Amino acid sequence: MDDGSPAMRLVHLLRAVTVEFDLLGAEFAAREGLHPTDVRALVHLLDAARDGTRATPGWLGGRLRLNSAGTTALVDRLERLELVRRERDAEDRRRVLLRVEEKAVELGRTFFGPVIGEVVAVAEAFEPDELETVRRFLASVLDSTGRARPE
Repeated sequence: MDDGSPAMRLVHLLRAVTVEFDLLGAEFAAREGLHPTDVRALVHLLDAARDGTRATPGWLGGRLRLNSAGTTALVDRLERLELVRRERDAEDRRRVLLRVEEKAVELGRTFFGPVIGEVVAVAEAFEPDELETVRRFLASVLDSTGRARPE
């Protein structure tokens, strides 16, 4: 594909945004004494809470592509840091659910709040139909990267 094509220019911009967000995540992790995987885990758990997904250790391990032992070590670490807690599922007492503690929410809000505020301000300058187009594009990119991932 032509490197200067409109589609490739989008790919390059998306990559630049991804790198910038990754650097922010790494800076946050370093500042808080976390591993980058800890930050990714917290993001997945916050997304799950927002979407109403019952986040179990197995679910989280699948999202992060960790084996059971790695997931247990991760959750133990986040629990020791008082960023996550395990609790029994009220519907199935055998199941353990993961919940993000308010401490983690506040740490994230303090660090990422200004960035999120800037992104929201940028988005508000667009028309709703433009934002819907961007949303559809990003959702499609997310789907396509999952499909194209090497096994």
